[in-house]
Amino acid sequence: MVIEKKGKNLILSDVSDFNLAQTMECGQCFHFVRLDEDPDDKYSEYEISAYGKYLHIAQENDKFIFFDTSKKDFNDIWKNYFDLDRDYGKIKRYIAKRSPELKDIIKQNRGIRILNQEFFETMMSFIISQNNRIPRIKGIVAAISRKWGRMLTDTMYAFPTPDEFCSACEDDFKDLKTGFRAGYLCDAINKQKSTPGFEKLLRESDISKCSELLCTVKGIGPKVANCIMLFGLGKREAFPIDVWMKRIMEELYFDSEKQSMPVLSELAKEKFGEYGGYAQQYLFAYARENGNNKNNG
Repeated sequence: MVIEKKGKNLILSDVSDFNLAQTMECGQCFHFVRLDEDPDDKYSEYEISAYGKYLHIAQENDKFIFFDTSKKDFNDIWKNYFDLDRDYGKIKRYIAKRSPELKDIIKQNRGIRILNQEFFETMMSFIISQNNRIPRIKGIVAAISRKWGRMLTDTMYAFPTPDEFCSACEDDFKDLKTGFRAGYLCDAINKQKSTPGFEKLLRESDISKCSELLCTVKGIGPKVANCIMLFGLGKREAFPIDVWMKRIMEELYFDSEKQSMPVLSELAKEKFGEYGGYAQQYLFAYARENGNNKNNG
């Protein structure tokens, strides 16, 4: 990885296994705006809000432009956010060996990286994601940020901290089109504020205990808990399974014979182990490209 400072911008090159559009558009993150319309992803450009910061970033071929970004912010925030220190080549070789059925989809989506997102925003976002489509999730996250968060630019706001939600009530969330999820969001805020060291406790717990603790928040079940653990707590063995993931796993590994969620979870654990979350992303891509994932529209 080569980092070069040009004026106020940082230019990143010689980065393997990273594609900006594939990473941002794979359903793991909802607080961004795409600025270009290149269907081939040879050029992609985004505005992103994360960790209370704003990032304007573009990829042109194999170079990444971090606009108006200091080396300190890159090293302190964005290098970890994009998981740039991890060897994804090793991970992809492992998954392809364990599941040859995924070789082609891994090759087609070789630039997906799992983002290291802030826990509280991830928890709130995936509560919103239930029975929801990605454009709508993004719209609600943006609306919540505009209402309670800090302004970062004329169009982008930081996701609110728990304390910034101090005046929020269920009706406020319902006004932002969260529907039945409004009460769940309020409970998540209360849990975060009333449980000292909640995030620390989750990070230090094994995956089973962590899931159990997350599921004490109203509206969080096993699938959402696994998403939060994978994308917001760094537990890369987490393997979210919803109805679409269930179908694609049955198709690939059981000749379309119906299986229970526990059976599929155990298969993922045995087949992929510590790399379960990465494998899930390739399976998600497989489902999307084969028309099995209606939540992507």
